[in-house]
Parts: sequence; structure tokens; C-alpha cells
Amino acid sequence: MTPDFVVETLRQCLLATLWLSAPLLALGFLVGIGVSLLQIVTSIQDTAFSTVPRLAAFLVAFLLFLPWMLMKLMAYTTSILGDLAKFAR
Repeated sequence: MTPDFVVETLRQCLLATLWLSAPLLALGFLVGIGVSLLQIVTSIQDTAFSTVPRLAAFLVAFLLFLPWMLMKLMAYTTSILGDLAKFAR
């Protein structure tokens, strides 16, 4: 196993992680900004007011993106496990 092979494998792993987490993080960021703006406008400083909508958005996004995330994860897993001979060298 060459160092270039290890670097490429780790790069693929990190890219898969990035693509799997990006939709949830982006939605959480947008909902957080929206709730923060609402808190600024209404002067509500309750922590539950900012946490509950963000958690609800994460749950909805997770349920919506779950088929796509599973497809990406299965493709990555198949590519890793499908060619195990290259890891034995």
C-alpha cells in the first residue's frame, strides 16, 4: 500500500463525509440564522426558542435526505468493499 493510495482513500472518505453532512449542516445554518433574526426582532432570548426549531429542521431534513444519503453511503461502501484486493497489497 503506497502513501499515495492511502491519501487518495482518505480523501475519498472525507469527501463522502462532507457530501453526507452538507445538506443537514446547511439547513441547520439557515434555520439558525432565521431564528436568530426572529429573536433579534422580537427581543426573545429564550434558549428553547432557538433550539427546538433547529432540531425540528434537522429531523425534517434528515427524513427528506435519508434516501439520497443512503444511496451515497452504499455507493461509497460498495466501492471500498468491492475491491478489497487492492488493500491487501
